[in-house]
Amino acid sequence: MIQTLADLLVYDVFGISPESHWGSALNFFIYDSLKITVLLFFISVIMGIINAYFPIDRLRTYLTSRKFYGLEYFLASLFGAITPFCSCSSIPLFIGFVKGGIPLGVTFAFLITSPLVNEVAVAMFAGTFGWEITVVYVVSGIVMGMVGGFILGKMKLDRLLTPWVRQIQTQSQTEAAKWESEKLPFLKRLPTIVREAWGIVRGVFLYIIIGIAIGAGIHGFVPDEFFAQWMGKDNLFAVPVSVILAVPMYANAAGIVPIIQVFVTKGISIGTALAFMMAVVGLSLPEATMLKKVMTWRLIGIFFAVVAVIIIVLGYLFNWIL
Repeated sequence: MIQTLADLLVYDVFGISPESHWGSALNFFIYDSLKITVLLFFISVIMGIINAYFPIDRLRTYLTSRKFYGLEYFLASLFGAITPFCSCSSIPLFIGFVKGGIPLGVTFAFLITSPLVNEVAVAMFAGTFGWEITVVYVVSGIVMGMVGGFILGKMKLDRLLTPWVRQIQTQSQTEAAKWESEKLPFLKRLPTIVREAWGIVRGVFLYIIIGIAIGAGIHGFVPDEFFAQWMGKDNLFAVPVSVILAVPMYANAAGIVPIIQVFVTKGISIGTALAFMMAVVGLSLPEATMLKKVMTWRLIGIFFAVVAVIIIVLGYLFNWIL
């Protein structure tokens, strides 16, 4: 429905050709702006309802006071794998987790895996590269979320969340405690939940628009050949270069698979191509812009650095075994 509306506005109302750079970029911008804003609002409402009725403090205490031997990171990564989100679409749910006080390392495990693995990308991957490479990619995506979340969790980075996050956490806990003590029915709680959800949307809306505008410009105007020429097999540093080149881009896993197929047919090593894909969907400049409302630049830099190192290691490993 949102895609149909974006197509109608750009191609019919504005009369811009779908083959043009401007048409591609504007369609991308309108579609993703509407999709992510709507998604953020409804997820914020759902998380508000959960926070109002579910003992989130007990869950947070349970997760932080017991030893799960990595199971919590596996479950978060697995949940990320079955949610059909791109990196920017994952952020609303990430904000919901942070708002609820879920341990930061666990939320990072979800944020890392969610854009990398989903059923559409898996189906396209299997049809393009076969099941062997698909299984390697899926398992690697889940493991990367687990390892990245574990490392980031051990670094105790909660202090680098923005004051805005701590503010909405405090407001949520205070409101939930008030409702519980007064035993308010759901219909009387709902207006406050919706109002808080809209407040979250307004708080991050500017960052969403800026991030998607950057992604739209790159999506519409930067040709694939620009990246392919730096990622050839003769370049010993092709894997780290591919990760660096991928960060400014923004696409979901399903959208990048055809590009990866083109890269491989042009002679780029499969590991380098997969590293590029992981960096495009798991790390992007638009994603960093949206995360700025939730994290300080230092935390964003640490998050990107940890994930980038893991992707580079996996890229060289893929080139060695595949």
